[in-house]
Amino acid sequence: MSLESGKDQECLGYAARDPSGFLSPYKFTRRAVGSDDVSINITHCGVCYAEVGWPRNKFGDAMYPMVPGHEIVGVVREVGSNVECFKLGDHVGVGTYVNSCRECDYCNEGLEVYCSKGAVYTYNRHDVDGTITQGGFSTFIVVHHRYCFKIPENYPLASAAPLLCAGITVYSPMIRHKMNQPGKSLGVIGLGGLGHMAVKFGKAFGLNVTVFSTTINKKEEALNLLGADNFVISSDKQQMTALSKSLDFIIDSASGIHPVDEYISLLKIGGVFILVGAPTEVKLNPLSLITGMKTLSGSGAGGTKEIREMLEFCAANKIYPEIEIIPIQYANEAIERIIKSDVKYRFVIDIENSLH
Repeated sequence: MSLESGKDQECLGYAARDPSGFLSPYKFTRRAVGSDDVSINITHCGVCYAEVGWPRNKFGDAMYPMVPGHEIVGVVREVGSNVECFKLGDHVGVGTYVNSCRECDYCNEGLEVYCSKGAVYTYNRHDVDGTITQGGFSTFIVVHHRYCFKIPENYPLASAAPLLCAGITVYSPMIRHKMNQPGKSLGVIGLGGLGHMAVKFGKAFGLNVTVFSTTINKKEEALNLLGADNFVISSDKQQMTALSKSLDFIIDSASGIHPVDEYISLLKIGGVFILVGAPTEVKLNPLSLITGMKTLSGSGAGGTKEIREMLEFCAANKIYPEIEIIPIQYANEAIERIIKSDVKYRFVIDIENSLH
């Protein structure tokens, strides 16, 4: 595609057009590259659980047609006149948001995802120019350089894609709550896209990692593929009781409604329980926290500073998500498989070779 500087450019994507969420080819325009923008040829895009919710209007705010995808990686094809941090050919990524006010305390601290005026999500949100953002299930994207991240050399682009949401969503709270302390103990609830990254980061930090699951099928991979130290069936009361007051941290990446008290009882005095899986509701007895001086915390995708740190950390420590690469034409089937938890552990769409 030839570049037309100063003009909007036609883009090809896959979009949902109604609450069925069914994705099909869709042509639309991206804004012209501004002086502070970067235009990126997308090579790969991860498939997040968000691709189940938003295209099917589960949150009641869907704007159609909607091009999903917010784990985006690719190659820089054009930069604006003010952009000095990127050049043509650079490998880069874009995550869950593409804009923020850039003026509030959170933006100034590199925590743009918590922008006081609300971060502009990568798709299904109104951007500053009035257009509706469209995501990475498309051939290219134009973003302000602040929300674009250099992918370290020699780090595979396909592997980098899930880091932009699944990876940073667990890395951010792990750093914030000082989980990078060798010898401490971590429990991980749920072994999907987020959970498996929590295990990988936990092992890289030198933690003793226990995986909790409702099914035995994930035991071998949890221990042998991901390197967890222990595997516990959460419905086995004997196994659970044996771990009472033994964990420093727990990361809960399960999205379905599940009891929380029994897990909080596994924390040591002063332990930290982090929610990242976003179930529709959480029920717990306040005494579970009060009597053990325990902390219940939530966390979303991280800020720009944390994302850069995480990408460098993954490259330095050779941490790679477990991925299944698929063509864009398989996206609808992939989303159905995500609903059934039938993915090990993240689908990544090969945009470059399947979307033309």
